[in-house]
Amino acid sequence: MENIVIVGNGQAGVQLVDSLRAEGYAGKITLLGEENQLPYQRPPLSKDYLAAGSQPQSLPLRAASFYRDNTVDSRLGVQVIAVDRRTRTVRLGDGSEVEYSKLVLATGAANRELTVPGSDLAGIHGLRTLADAEVVHARLDTVRSIVVVGAGFIGLEFAAAARQRGIDVTVLEFADRPMGRAVSPAISEYFADAHRRAGVNLQLGDGIASFEGRNGHVTTVVGTTGRSYPADFVLVGIGVEPRTELASAAGLPVQNGITVDAAMCTMDPDIFALGDCANYPNRHAGARTRLESVQNATDQARHTAKAIVGEAEEYAVLPWFWSQQGNLKLQIAGLVRPGDQTIVRGEPATGKFSVFCFRDGELAAVESVNQPADHMAARRLLGQRRSLSTAQARDPEFDFRNYSKLQPAVAG
Repeated sequence: MENIVIVGNGQAGVQLVDSLRAEGYAGKITLLGEENQLPYQRPPLSKDYLAAGSQPQSLPLRAASFYRDNTVDSRLGVQVIAVDRRTRTVRLGDGSEVEYSKLVLATGAANRELTVPGSDLAGIHGLRTLADAEVVHARLDTVRSIVVVGAGFIGLEFAAAARQRGIDVTVLEFADRPMGRAVSPAISEYFADAHRRAGVNLQLGDGIASFEGRNGHVTTVVGTTGRSYPADFVLVGIGVEPRTELASAAGLPVQNGITVDAAMCTMDPDIFALGDCANYPNRHAGARTRLESVQNATDQARHTAKAIVGEAEEYAVLPWFWSQQGNLKLQIAGLVRPGDQTIVRGEPATGKFSVFCFRDGELAAVESVNQPADHMAARRLLGQRRSLSTAQARDPEFDFRNYSKLQPAVAG
C-alpha cells in the first residue's frame, strides 16, 4: 500500500504535504501531529503575539479546507511512540499502527531545559508552542519584573515585546555578547546597545546559578557572578535540542540531529528527515549542519518532495534567517562564522546598515538591519555562489544591489 507518513505537522510537515501534491504525488498521505489544533505559524509567537495587548489570534499555516482538498489523513493529538523499519509501520500512543511506504520524520526540536536549584518553581516558562505563548501572554498582564535567561533570538524578541508593554526586563547571557552563535560581533554590539536604549537591563557574562522563591513562586534569579535580580516571571530561552528519539530507537544514525544525505534521506532509503531535526551536508557551510528556521523547513520540504517522487538531487539552497526585535528587523543571508572578516556598509546610527562577512577572501554572509533590499541582493549573489571584493564592499559608491542582478559568467 502506498502511504507517505509524515511525523510532525509543523512548518516542514505541512509544506511537504503541499509540495508532494504540487509534484504530482496522488497517493495517500498521513500527517501526524501531537498538538490538538490545526498546525500554526510559530515565528509570531515570540514577537507580535506577545506584544499585542488584547488577546491575539494564532495564525494557522493552512486553512482546514487545505487538508480536505488535498485528501490528507490529518490526525491531531496523536503521539508516535515507535518506528518498526522491518514491517514499515509506526506505532501510535493509542496502540494502533500505521503502515508506510515512505516515512518522513519532521519531528522538530524541543526547548533545552535549565536544571539549576529552584528551576521547578512556578513562574518559570519556556516559549515554543501556542500553548506556551497563551500562558506567557496572559501572565504579561500582571507581572512587574521579568528576567530572560539567554540573549539569543527568542530571548531578545521576547524582551523587546515585553518592553513594548512597559514591563521591566533583565536579560542574562552567560556569553560576552548577544546572539553570539549566529551573528558577527558588529551586529551583537549594535543590538546590545539598541536593547539597552530601549530600557532592557542586558547583563552579559552572567549565567544562572539558582532561582529563589516564596510560596512556591519565583521571586529572585541568582546569577553565576553572585548578583541577584528580582523577578516575578522568568523566560528561559537557552536553545533547543533536536527531537531524534524515534530515529535513534529505530537504529538510524543520529548526531546533533538525524543524519541524512544531500537528498534528505537517512541510511534507510524509505525514511527521510527534514527541518529542525535533520543534520545534512551543507554546501554553503562546507560541513554537516542542522538549521532552525522557517526557510530551512520549507525549502527542505520542497526538496524532499522531489526526492520522494524520484527527482533526488543535492540540497544546496542558501540558508537565510530573520529576527524582529522591536523596530529592528535583522535579516541574514548565508552563515556567519567566528573569525569572519567583517565590513560595515551604511551608517549604524541611522538604524539601517549591512555587515558583509568574508571568509578566505570570499563573501560568505551578509547581515542587514532594516535593509531588505540589501538582504535580497545578498541572497541573489550568494545563491549563485558569486562574490565581490573587500574593496568593493568598502566602497560606498559601489552599487551592490545592481551588481547582484548581473548575470553570472558562463564557464567555457
